[in-house]
Amino acid sequence: MIRTLTLENFRNYEAASLAFDPAVNLIVGENAQGKTNLLEAAAALSTIKLFRTAQKKEGLRFGCDHGLIRGSFDAEGREITLELRLHRDRAMELFQNGIRLRRQGEARGLLRTVLFCPDDLFLVRAGAAARRKFLDAALCQLRPQYAGILAEYERVLAHKLRILKDSEEKPALLNLLDDFTLRLCRLGAHIIRYRAYYVRKLAGRAAALHAEAAPDERLSCAYRTVSAVTDPYASAAVIEAQLQNHAFDHRAAEIAAQSCLSGPHKDDLELRLGGVPASSFASQGQARTAALALKLAEREMFFDEDNAYPVLLLDDVLSELDRRRQDFVLNHLGQGQVLITCCEEETAARFHAGTVFRVHGGRLV
Repeated sequence: MIRTLTLENFRNYEAASLAFDPAVNLIVGENAQGKTNLLEAAAALSTIKLFRTAQKKEGLRFGCDHGLIRGSFDAEGREITLELRLHRDRAMELFQNGIRLRRQGEARGLLRTVLFCPDDLFLVRAGAAARRKFLDAALCQLRPQYAGILAEYERVLAHKLRILKDSEEKPALLNLLDDFTLRLCRLGAHIIRYRAYYVRKLAGRAAALHAEAAPDERLSCAYRTVSAVTDPYASAAVIEAQLQNHAFDHRAAEIAAQSCLSGPHKDDLELRLGGVPASSFASQGQARTAALALKLAEREMFFDEDNAYPVLLLDDVLSELDRRRQDFVLNHLGQGQVLITCCEEETAARFHAGTVFRVHGGRLV
């Protein structure tokens, strides 16, 4: 549970301080006034990154060189204060209870959050990258070591891609290619196992929630990875060997294409409704119901892990839903802390909010 949130020179906020209710908190305001910025700051306390940009310095208020996100929250049976100090000319600094942390991973996942924004409603019809991001966002919190493995995989992948792109002009670079391939296979094996086990649990939760909203349609989820991996639940060593064989079989093709043709960076979460691919055949309403079930299932997965609900961040999602689907979401908000942004007073009136914040032009009014 987030107790307080303080901002300095973050996005369009010069300064702001909020004390949250342990249950429902409503953030009301017109578009482009700063509602989502508050949710982004709250999420950053959990993920140690900004969900709308890869560059943390882009979170700085225009014309400012330094900014701050500070939050106090309950975690591991104690109150923790976390500070993210943003700088335009150097890396972000991270402090926990006044002590500077050497690695971001030390704080990632102390606070559990689930973010639900309008883009998530298109999860079913979006490309595979969006569904990988959905899986990774949860796993990086549930398993902090996964975040480190994923970051290293992405770094090595970028190096391998640069070698392949530049090899035509500098053929000697190909002498380095196999080493990067082997490193990707080692890291990729762990990523595949983490994702496979997570999806297996997620599938059951999502199917049950979906059955509540659409009893006549069956939602199924399946993890799809490199075709050479015969069992994604096998040991990392077995998966690594299969990835190596597959990668070296396609070495010439990768050089010709100047691209990494296989690996967990190509994975997908396959969704089916009534046995047919949802991405191709689901109506807009069906796709949104499936997306709702997936996000609510993610929240239930956190509860299964911690015996406590994560902080749910709802970014203007309800305005995109019809009344029936709004009710479906609201019926599952009975426990845990929730932060909700909303433009419409009519929608806001349906919440029994403990605290209401009104936002205008980067200020609380």
